[in-house]
Amino acid sequence: MNECKPAVLLVDPLKSGEGYKKAAADMGLAVVALYTLGVRELNARWPDHTDGDDVSLYASDASEALAALGGLDHEIRAVVPAFESAVHIADVVADALGLPGNDVSLAVARRNKAAMRAHAAEAGVRIPAFRLVRELSEVPAAAAAIGYPVIVKPTMDAGANGVTLVRDAQAAENLRIEDENGLFSWPDEWLVEEYIRGREFAVNCYSSDGDHRVVDMWEYRQPDSRDYDFPLWDNVQAVPEDPDWDRVAEHVTHLLTAFGVHRGPSHTEVKVNSRGVHLIELGARLPGGPATDQWAQYTDIRPFHDALECYLGCRPEIMDKPLNSRALFGAIAVRNDDAPGTLVAVHGLEQVRSHPCVDKVLVSYEPGDHVPVTHEVKTIPVGAWVSGPDQQTVERVLAEIRATVRLEITPDPH
Repeated sequence: MNECKPAVLLVDPLKSGEGYKKAAADMGLAVVALYTLGVRELNARWPDHTDGDDVSLYASDASEALAALGGLDHEIRAVVPAFESAVHIADVVADALGLPGNDVSLAVARRNKAAMRAHAAEAGVRIPAFRLVRELSEVPAAAAAIGYPVIVKPTMDAGANGVTLVRDAQAAENLRIEDENGLFSWPDEWLVEEYIRGREFAVNCYSSDGDHRVVDMWEYRQPDSRDYDFPLWDNVQAVPEDPDWDRVAEHVTHLLTAFGVHRGPSHTEVKVNSRGVHLIELGARLPGGPATDQWAQYTDIRPFHDALECYLGCRPEIMDKPLNSRALFGAIAVRNDDAPGTLVAVHGLEQVRSHPCVDKVLVSYEPGDHVPVTHEVKTIPVGAWVSGPDQQTVERVLAEIRATVRLEITPDPH
């Protein structure tokens, strides 16, 4: 009689989530990959998405996923949300299979931003005032009830896609969302919420059996004091001596408990001002961007291995031992904040690539490509990840990159 092969079910192992595949193989587990996005979209954006899979499955919801798993010659030991789109389905499937996971009754609240706001209000968590609307035509009335400025965001998207700052009544009446496709699909509901001013932090944690550890936090810094809807400009890793560190860390661990996060990594965004710490968004998943790569290179965190141990019901060493960080981190987004147009050239890339404190340079457009105004992650023309011995060095390097890189763009004709 054949024994079933031990395996891990990775839900949407895309982009940085691909790192789970190698971690699973290192731990002697087969990779059963479940993709919830459309096959056409997957093949267009990630044509090699099945690389490293032992089994590749496709399903749009938890019931389809469970049906697809029946008859596999594999014993699923853990279910892992490897991408933002996966956090709800992964918890529902884990619960149905009797495997370690997070509180399934709050799975929707950890994915849908409207449900997240509603649960936070019930739990007494400080949040922006909000209204839920079904059509953009309903935004003016909702915004008037809240007070300007407001933020409008789709409830089921990610990467700041569709997130729009609405400054006044005229802007609300004329509101148009440029990308009508969204990152995952065109939304059928929108959150209209109070704009919170203050410092913005992203807090990364690991959880094991309801115990939480903050491993780092990053501050989203803007070029000036104007209100904004896209947080990525200069991102700088905070230090424990930061005057807001303790209250942010304490608040986020409270949030994780309130939202039923028992195990695995999380990425929580908050804003801090004189009124306190406000929840912006909680993601029960690994962070994107530079964090996982830089943790692996400069700390004792094994991002994907440690996360897998959490989902397997084990307590990874990183929950208790020193992180042994050998650098401070930062990231930069060189945005197109002016007007859409055709890219002529990106100047200064070679100097940046050769900088000793630059770990990676990302370029999204080639000369001749059309470059929109940057409003979300996928339209950042140039990014870079940096590291240095201290925060001052990181800040200096980010400034040097910004002084070096220049986008030459021919604006679209009016």
